[in-house]
Amino acid sequence: QVQLVESGGGLVQPGGSLRLSCAASGFTFSNYFMTWVRQAPGRGLEWVSSIYSDGSNTYYADSVKGRFTISRDNAKNTLYLQMNSLQSEDTAVYYCGRYSDSYYVGPPPEIYQHDYWGQGTQVTVSS
Repeated sequence: QVQLVESGGGLVQPGGSLRLSCAASGFTFSNYFMTWVRQAPGRGLEWVSSIYSDGSNTYYADSVKGRFTISRDNAKNTLYLQMNSLQSEDTAVYYCGRYSDSYYVGPPPEIYQHDYWGQGTQVTVSS
């Protein structure tokens, strides 16, 4: 069965960095467009970043552009999110998700159009 397992979250000071990982299994990872979203306390899901199945194109929310980098290693079935210059506003649970259509190319689909999500990893930015 499809599984997505996030890791790498934790407590970091403002200005610090973290790298999140999302280990995928149960499907052909290299065929799928992947996404990171986050949910801050008391707020709804916020789209963060997405990447093509082959890694050739990436998209970012304005709030993280220039600070976060999405990437993937299809040989390792793993999605990454490198987060630099972290701010308190980045505090949230981060989830990775798979878009339902294989080989998709185009702008990021809506969050509800993704068919699988991981359990999330907590990122807390605080001094």
